[in-house]
Amino acid sequence: MAPKGPYKLVTVNTAPERAKRLVGRVVEELKDRYTIEHVANCETEEADQILSTARSLRPGIKTYAIPHGLQVERGPDAVVEHLLEKVPQLLES
Repeated sequence: MAPKGPYKLVTVNTAPERAKRLVGRVVEELKDRYTIEHVANCETEEADQILSTARSLRPGIKTYAIPHGLQVERGPDAVVEHLLEKVPQLLES
């Protein structure tokens, strides 16, 4: 069966290269099930405006935030594991 998608992903992170690496790992792990394209990273200050615009253009857009402190407390592998659990749930909902 062909992967579902494509899904466009925008991250909000003050460390865009780290976000790109972590998302790349998630995308690679899920590529047989979903086609996910990481299209951009924005800074926290831009996030509210971008989300508002996205919601006006595409009602029902899905958003998700990793738990605060997960990266610091448990490291990047924990973030990837968390996203591998949550992203499919989000895409299927």
